[in-house]
Amino acid sequence: MARTDDIIRRLINAHGTNDPLKIAAQNKIMVLFEELGKNIWGYYACINRIPSIHINNRLDDFQTLFAIAHELGHHKMHPGINTPFLRKNTLFSIDKIEREANDFAMKLIIGNNKPECAETKQCFLLRCGIPEEFHVFY
Repeated sequence: MARTDDIIRRLINAHGTNDPLKIAAQNKIMVLFEELGKNIWGYYACINRIPSIHINNRLDDFQTLFAIAHELGHHKMHPGINTPFLRKNTLFSIDKIEREANDFAMKLIIGNNKPECAETKQCFLLRCGIPEEFHVFY
């Protein structure tokens, strides 16, 4: 996924952060926190060329971060496509664009961090603040 790595590297360099909320704001993407029920985490929409990310206000801090990063991935990697809702059960989707957005989210959250010598994948991801249930996306 060299394309994803290039996009993320350029984003971090251009914005001086890997924080998806700050990157969205600097790209004039509205992030709206809404009541989306128990299963929908968020979605990306671009209506009349106005991009917006809708996030479920019931998510915990990391889920919110991941959902924003995931939807930002759709904005950067799938322009012009209004994506289906990110549901709790579609995190493990086999759909190509959902897998790409999950990969984008993980890599953006990790940012410029690199594993230390002999550091396990689990220790590296935990050091980056990524809960174990999300390790499958790395």
